[in-house]
Amino acid sequence: MNGKLLRWLGLAVRLGLAAVWLYAGASKVGDLAASGRAVHAYQVLPYDVSVVVGAVLPFVELALGVLLLLGLATRLAAGFSAALLLVFIAGIVSAWSRGLAIDCGCFGSGGELPAGQSPSYLPEILRDVGFLALAGFLLIWPRTAVSLDGVLTGEPVEDNDE
Repeated sequence: MNGKLLRWLGLAVRLGLAAVWLYAGASKVGDLAASGRAVHAYQVLPYDVSVVVGAVLPFVELALGVLLLLGLATRLAAGFSAALLLVFIAGIVSAWSRGLAIDCGCFGSGGELPAGQSPSYLPEILRDVGFLALAGFLLIWPRTAVSLDGVLTGEPVEDNDE
């Protein structure tokens, strides 16, 4: 794959992952208490720690989204994205393996599901693995078209690769 095509594909990947983080953070930032309850539903952390993690998480997601949207510190943002996605995947696998019936809370308040509702863990895991693949792409090829990284390093928006 030539460099020019790779940079434009990278832009699409970067913007896609940015949209995921911006949507995830925005869907939780209005109700930080619900975000804390969603984290606590995994039954991994003590309640007080869950509340703090739940309150901080939307802002971390928004920050990652903004960095990726701007193309600033792309490799670093991709690395944090990959780490966070691995934690999310491990949490969902843990909840599934322990028989918990929860909504992951990835794009909203989450928490324990009402009686009679079944969790959808496999699609959530597969979705997050897809997002992890996007982060992995950016870890390997962080230089994308139309990015502040490129402006700051003096790279042209378009290169002359054939």
